[in-house]
Amino acid sequence: MIQQQYIDSGILEAYVTGSATEAEVKELLYMKAKYPEINFALQQLELDMEHIAQHMAVTPPVGTWDKISDTIDELILRPEYDPKQFTTDNGNNNYQGFKTNNGPHFIEVESESNHMKVHKNWKWVLAAVFVLGKIFLGCAIYFYLENRQAQQQVQELKTELKQLKK
Repeated sequence: MIQQQYIDSGILEAYVTGSATEAEVKELLYMKAKYPEINFALQQLELDMEHIAQHMAVTPPVGTWDKISDTIDELILRPEYDPKQFTTDNGNNNYQGFKTNNGPHFIEVESESNHMKVHKNWKWVLAAVFVLGKIFLGCAIYFYLENRQAQQQVQELKTELKQLKK
């Protein structure tokens, strides 16, 4: 009787999904060792969860494994640089850069400003977009007012027609 209540309590499901607390896990392991019905119910629940996972599994697109394999191969075959190639200033960590005949040249870049710099051509594009936005806003307001005025006139005409029909 106590075994069925324990099975129905939901602790087995919490354990299988990984959301059980440490105390619940310890209690479950004790109950599983003491009562074979709980052990059997736990095994059945794990099998059910595995069947659900297999049924809901989505197969990856063709070529996914090749892309992953190529990326791993690229990472493995990438040359590593020797840290001794970097020079320091009397043991300080002031990077002076390094040059090799066959390797790349690295230069430390420090920014004096926190502002973003925009290329000259983009400034004109941004200015044009701003001006066009203002023009479109003006047009939208104009046509809104015209539409409201036209609706008022239509309403007045409807009122006049109703009065004439009477």
